[in-house]
Amino acid sequence: MTDPIARQVRRQPLPEFIAMLALIFAVIAFSIDSMLPALPEIAAALTSEDVNRAQLVLTAFVGGMGLGLLVAGPVSDSLGRKSVIVAGFALYAAAAVAAIFADTLEHLLAARFVQGLGAAAPRIVALAMVRDLYQGRDMARITSFVMMIFILVPAVAPSIGAVVIHFVGWRGVFGSFVVLALVGSLWMHLRRPETLPPERRQRLSLRNLAASAAEVLGNRQVQLVTLVMTLGFGQMFALLSSAQQLFVDTYGKGQDFPLWFAAMALLSGSGTVLNARYVVRLGMRRIVVMAYRMQVVVSGVMTVLVLGDLLPEALRFPAFFFWAVSVFFMAGVTFGNLYAMALQRMGHVAGMAASVIGAVSTFGAVLIAAPVGLLFDGTARPIVLATLVCSGLAALLMRRVHEV
Repeated sequence: MTDPIARQVRRQPLPEFIAMLALIFAVIAFSIDSMLPALPEIAAALTSEDVNRAQLVLTAFVGGMGLGLLVAGPVSDSLGRKSVIVAGFALYAAAAVAAIFADTLEHLLAARFVQGLGAAAPRIVALAMVRDLYQGRDMARITSFVMMIFILVPAVAPSIGAVVIHFVGWRGVFGSFVVLALVGSLWMHLRRPETLPPERRQRLSLRNLAASAAEVLGNRQVQLVTLVMTLGFGQMFALLSSAQQLFVDTYGKGQDFPLWFAAMALLSGSGTVLNARYVVRLGMRRIVVMAYRMQVVVSGVMTVLVLGDLLPEALRFPAFFFWAVSVFFMAGVTFGNLYAMALQRMGHVAGMAASVIGAVSTFGAVLIAAPVGLLFDGTARPIVLATLVCSGLAALLMRRVHEV
């Protein structure tokens, strides 16, 4: 008798499945990075008295997504993956429309928060969908390809955002979010068979939710990997929050900011390609450990250089650019592996596990990124030092993680 999941996989070719997941993750990345060139206009229009507050447009979205992650996964364990993803896209699009008409920063932040709530469903339920079909190093390989898109989207997002802003202003960027949500939800609805059949679903009740959450939170492997992911997301979001100011104000790359950001993302994307190629041979844990140790060395050297003001003027931007590439490169070789390690023994509650891991790591990342972004002082010192601390702690925690 053929397994029903196997029949479903054949109904949608694997390359198309990966492409669809990549689009889902691309929407999330685009929701963040396409806003970067809009921050100066948003600051001028809505918070001219304190331009640093415009960064909250990014963290409000991530904060809303963190809260939404707590709900989307468990609900998908009960109702199935497809319906929850489509509903999330609908909320995401509705909030984007509200953002178009926001007349104060507070209204815009509220809309972005709700938009993040909606984005949580496609982001986290897509991971549960992958776990329904794959596990272990095979899952890590699939998520590596998906993460490649997640990392590469920043290569084009600021440029696309800048073009949209040029023609229709910063509010037009939110219109592009609506279009992406429609494409993603229609693709999912029309082409993706449900990966969680009714016989494997859990009844939605407080008792079942509490039992599933306790099982996930009580797993030592999940606890450690979630802390590592929190630190990794935190340093990446902190860099994203300050990227526009660093490239434009600190290093004077205002006109070429989208191009430099694109180059950074394209170079970083090679990390996911390398991980997909070598993860089956080397293993997930080994690759993650090497990546964080590398980041400790690179950020340690950069910290000494920027704190001591030891770089000549001509080398300051090249050194920063190399360091920034290393941060995104590290993300490409770690995030897919970490998710796979955390979900390895959680297949029966994949939605809840993905939600708990995603929510905790995202909330924690906001707690790291928001203050680091607000500490921007015209130099790279706050973000470089924060990355050194986060990577150092992550490397220490990985010593206690084992590959299953």
